[in-house]
Amino acid sequence: MAEKKKFNLEYEIKSSPKILYSFLSEPNALAQWFADEVTYRDQTYTFVWDGEEHKAKLLSAKDNKLVKFKWIDDEPHCYFEMEVMQDELTNDVALAITDFAPEDAIEERKKIWDNQIEYLISVLGA
Repeated sequence: MAEKKKFNLEYEIKSSPKILYSFLSEPNALAQWFADEVTYRDQTYTFVWDGEEHKAKLLSAKDNKLVKFKWIDDEPHCYFEMEVMQDELTNDVALAITDFAPEDAIEERKKIWDNQIEYLISVLGA
């Protein structure tokens, strides 16, 4: 298996950090844009896409700031993180994504994130 490489993305989102954070951390809100179905139990989120379950452990969460997940069956050093950032001068809000993928799949993974975030923006009405 090819070693996974870390990559970062950033999206400007016209939303308050508090509202945006709820869409990154709450199962019902995640199910509106990230996966078909999301459940949470014992620090583990279960994401369902097309009837297939994928479990991720919640590694850390900071209110209105970030959530960091690790896929249960992924390589030890891999995780995905969604961080809410707010510019102190302009108050503009951005969502920073950190993820891992094999080098030959990074472009495809970026497109998936682009589509997901576009959908999130439409759900937020931002």
